[in-house]
Amino acid sequence: MIIYNTLTRKKEEFKPIDPPNVSMYVCGPTIYNYFHIGNGRTFMMTDVIRRYLIYKGYNLKYVMNLTDVDDKIIRKANEENIDPKEITNKYEQAFLEDSKRLKIRSADIYPKATDHIDEIESIISSLESKDVAYNVEGNVFYNVEKFKGYGKLSGKKTDDLEVGARIEVNKEKKNPLDFSLWKKAKEGEPSWSSPWGEGRPGWHIECSAMSMKHLGETIDIHAGGNDLIFPHHENEIAQSEASTGKDFVKYWMHFGFLNLNKEKMSKSLGNFFTTRDILDKYPAEAIRLLFVQSHYGSPLNFSEELLNAAQKGAEKISNLGRTILKGINRNNTSGKLPEFQLNKYENSFNTAMDDDFNTPQATSSIFDFVHDMNKIMAANDDIDSTFFSKAKKFLSKTADEVLGIVDLLELEEENKDDDEWIMEQIELRKKAKEEKNYQLADQIRNELFDKGIVLEDTKTGTTYKIK
Repeated sequence: MIIYNTLTRKKEEFKPIDPPNVSMYVCGPTIYNYFHIGNGRTFMMTDVIRRYLIYKGYNLKYVMNLTDVDDKIIRKANEENIDPKEITNKYEQAFLEDSKRLKIRSADIYPKATDHIDEIESIISSLESKDVAYNVEGNVFYNVEKFKGYGKLSGKKTDDLEVGARIEVNKEKKNPLDFSLWKKAKEGEPSWSSPWGEGRPGWHIECSAMSMKHLGETIDIHAGGNDLIFPHHENEIAQSEASTGKDFVKYWMHFGFLNLNKEKMSKSLGNFFTTRDILDKYPAEAIRLLFVQSHYGSPLNFSEELLNAAQKGAEKISNLGRTILKGINRNNTSGKLPEFQLNKYENSFNTAMDDDFNTPQATSSIFDFVHDMNKIMAANDDIDSTFFSKAKKFLSKTADEVLGIVDLLELEEENKDDDEWIMEQIELRKKAKEEKNYQLADQIRNELFDKGIVLEDTKTGTTYKIK
């Protein structure tokens, strides 16, 4: 299996530090609002990557942080005149709810910055003792000139860098690129006691502390959106490696932007949809299918037209899933076993995913399977249930368990409901016949037939099969 590593700018063979164990850290949301669908793409694609690593047999520990102290949170709390904790509690719950609706599996740990103040202070003290950090009246900054590798992730050179939108300008800094490790308390802001006085952590140091606390000083995979490469991930590397003297991350993975009308979707530009809004209109499977039809590292244009097309594609897969489940439920042990090489589709799926998680190609193998299955079922009336069981296993392992573009458990529940309804209709028809209301009995039979349900009267009672 190979992965594109942002740090080396090339694909590399995936060799975990301690196989079969794999450690993975993902930069999660700042919990001050509903997360937009652009963030949703990152969270969902890391979910797919995580699922595939488990599919491959790795023992994965997956950590996604929740940033619960930040300028945006404080600003929103002040605007609404409430405690910042009320903001973070509300939107943490919303994040977990919307992630579940998007079929994103829960992280093993969701660490929060405010629960790691001791670890943050410890790293800052370490950096200060090594003369990499400096204190200016309660504000502690990281001195980027003291770290020779600064810029190795982003490819930027310190001499060429200019102060960007996400680099705070501060006259107290020795260099405009120096970044905050600890911020002196301001009136009305949450703060903690520290060796430098009352204050709160900077954004970058939070992730280093949480990653190292829960996964160790060197981890296998660190992932996030492309917009985090600089300065956030660059700064994580600088502070972590200066503190420990070890490599911080082996494989860096970054996700392409989601564009709306060919412009990056973001809250700052005001051109975004929340994941919650989209989930109210489209099923999770359609959204996930839209995302996996593009490579995780590529930009993706987002539109209702593309979502509608993805919804139709997801329905094709679900329809096949329903047919497969009905074929299994018939329990036909004496039918035909058509020639069908399932290994071909599984090999195609694995080959694609092993090549830097090439989900578009993997998804294509799923649709090849759907197309060929439909052809076989159209050409054969009496198919053995074993055939459907094998087909279900493939669909379950790939489209459901890895990509999440079909939910066979939901379809099974739906199938049970259908079965209950059909049995109710059979019982109504039985009563009609007992009352010699043959017109109603025939009407029920005909209505079921129109829905593709064929009744068979036997000496022991009435059974049914799906056309």
